[in-house]
Amino acid sequence: MEDKTMVEAALFAATAPLKVEDIVSRTGLDEASVRYALKDLRMEYDFRGSAIMISVAGGAYRMMLRPDCQKFTGVFARPEMPGGVMRTLSTIAYNQPVLQSKLVKVRGPRAYEDVHILRDMGLVSARSVGQTVELSTTPKFAEQFGIGSNSKAAIRKWIEDNAANMRQADGGESAPQDPNDVQ
Repeated sequence: MEDKTMVEAALFAATAPLKVEDIVSRTGLDEASVRYALKDLRMEYDFRGSAIMISVAGGAYRMMLRPDCQKFTGVFARPEMPGGVMRTLSTIAYNQPVLQSKLVKVRGPRAYEDVHILRDMGLVSARSVGQTVELSTTPKFAEQFGIGSNSKAAIRKWIEDNAANMRQADGGESAPQDPNDVQ
């Protein structure tokens, strides 16, 4: 079997992003071969305009659907996250760090349950600030969505670039709400 095929199969089957060392240890390939295969796969998918891409975030690789193709998935697959939870996540991501008390004023009391779900999924972290908590996204958030960086600027740009897809998948709701706009 060709090295590139083995690496592609590993990425396809993985349920979480893989580091080069993970692929090396599980396939028996040497590091140089894995790195070359990853580079070749990324270029191949990009060259042919595939709906699939190989994203890299935090030194880990993941096979995923290109963001501009995600609007088609709702017809064929159930979302992994309910729409309300996704709206809460996008509000946190876009405005981070955000106080949970302000988030609740914007999203309503359901935000408490949404934050609990998002923390359990490892997508949001919280730190105590007085009688509330300050919420931010985690590196896992950037990895899961293929953003490439967990910086506020990179996440904000990704959300803005994909706002049309997000609104369409969400039934037309507007962009993430800003908890700081609460009166």
